[in-house]
Amino acid sequence: MPLAEAANDQGAAARALYEKLEDRILARDQVGASECYYDLVREGRPLPEMLREAVRIHGPYTHVPYHERIDNGFVNFVNNDHCLLSARATLHLSKWLPAEMAGLPMAQTIWYIPTGLDIWNQKINKAPGHYARGMAPQKSAPPKPVVHWPDQEPERLDGPLRDRLDQWMTLVHRGRVLEAYRVFLGLMQNKPERKAVLAELVFAGLIDLQDRAFLNRSYTTGHKSYRARATVELGTAIGWDDAHAVLYAGALDIAVGPRWYSTYEMACNCVTHYLEQQKISAVPYAGTTAGELALLKNSEPLTATEAEAFLEIVLRQHEPAYLEELSRLLLAGKGPRQILDVLQIGAAQVLLETQDSLNFSISQHCYEYCNTLGWFYDSFEHPQRLKLLYSAASFLNRNAWHQKNIGDGRAYVAELPAGAERMSEPQLLERTMAAIVALDGPQAVAWAKAYLASSGDRQTLVQQLALTACRLGNDPHNQEIAQCLLEDYAKNRSFDRDRLLLACVQHTAVHRKYGDFLECGRRYGRAMGVAALA
Repeated sequence: MPLAEAANDQGAAARALYEKLEDRILARDQVGASECYYDLVREGRPLPEMLREAVRIHGPYTHVPYHERIDNGFVNFVNNDHCLLSARATLHLSKWLPAEMAGLPMAQTIWYIPTGLDIWNQKINKAPGHYARGMAPQKSAPPKPVVHWPDQEPERLDGPLRDRLDQWMTLVHRGRVLEAYRVFLGLMQNKPERKAVLAELVFAGLIDLQDRAFLNRSYTTGHKSYRARATVELGTAIGWDDAHAVLYAGALDIAVGPRWYSTYEMACNCVTHYLEQQKISAVPYAGTTAGELALLKNSEPLTATEAEAFLEIVLRQHEPAYLEELSRLLLAGKGPRQILDVLQIGAAQVLLETQDSLNFSISQHCYEYCNTLGWFYDSFEHPQRLKLLYSAASFLNRNAWHQKNIGDGRAYVAELPAGAERMSEPQLLERTMAAIVALDGPQAVAWAKAYLASSGDRQTLVQQLALTACRLGNDPHNQEIAQCLLEDYAKNRSFDRDRLLLACVQHTAVHRKYGDFLECGRRYGRAMGVAALA
């Protein structure tokens, strides 16, 4: 049965379970919502249907009026899409796990959703949830979650598709949220145009990237693009004719402010300055040049020596050195997608050099940006994607210097006990995962290196890393980072792609954990009879 048909094949019993799930989520009851999910799994409900219903329930309450708020003169950052990002990662993580554990990623999503509602009020301790952790507990009953942006009906535009996409982008740029959302719904109604419309949605997210990070805690860090990608992948899995809730949860937010385009503006001007070797003037520019389109066809990979030299510039030197080197590589025939593979290795390196659990905010988001851009290259032939390579390089350079400037950014691997070299591959793998669960990053990376050096099977390591990441919960956006790294390990064709696996080990072990981070996994194991989790 096709996924879309399976998602619609609901009986009265299933509908009653989803009504109960909605009631428990809106009551912010993690345990009760989880028990509803276990019943849905026992009933054999398909994953696309459960994802659709979960997004339908949380979508109205996971929007914010703005992604910043100023509280008594202090700028605070408000993010709100971890429910949606976790749902997207669930599509992939579930495929890597043993059959009896395949429901664990969705269990983490359901466990998180009740804590992810109405974070606008969570930030000022007017509502309970994930972003109110550490604040004084509220004495009165929690308020109902707030709907900040009501759903809308489609608005149809006339004219060529390119003109209609430009009209939509103008509305996004100007922050006209509901009007932009209505127009996007109208654009999606023409099935033959949907792929181009979705490509523009992701492009609008990828160009929205803040241009500084040091001493900022208010930043987009590419989240608009992650939300847009989640919209595309979830809608595709569910079936677009049945995925309106996904569009409401994902596409509406693209115009919500603040919006930053200065990094992408720089990327546009790099084409003129470095590739076309023309002076930049005040004359308005538009579109793509013939030379730019020709460079998009490059496919020559970088040698290991070239890749190492390029990353040394991107990670260790200041602007404009990396912009010049990127341009030189492109003009020398190196492929944009192949260069992006190298940037992913560089972003993984910064993850490996992040030692403090509180310092992954930039490094993990930079990796996810490089991952999302790789997916964008592989999924769409958008004419502006060469420019986005400059955006990714800029983000990575900013990421590396941010870590250095805050006093982090140093690689450290623990010494292994004597006799480790005589251990079997299963023993090395077991110690790797045990060190991750013990939150000992250096030790985990050391054991993982020993496993890889022993020619350990990479696919076994991938499966175990996916499982371990899914066991560690309470903010499943973090397990999505593991999913991105493992996904790229399968696709990346650059040198030293094992570095992606090591970065997955480091991030999974060291990223910030909240409360009893194994609780959700244990509950799922007990409920579903999975002894290895219980």
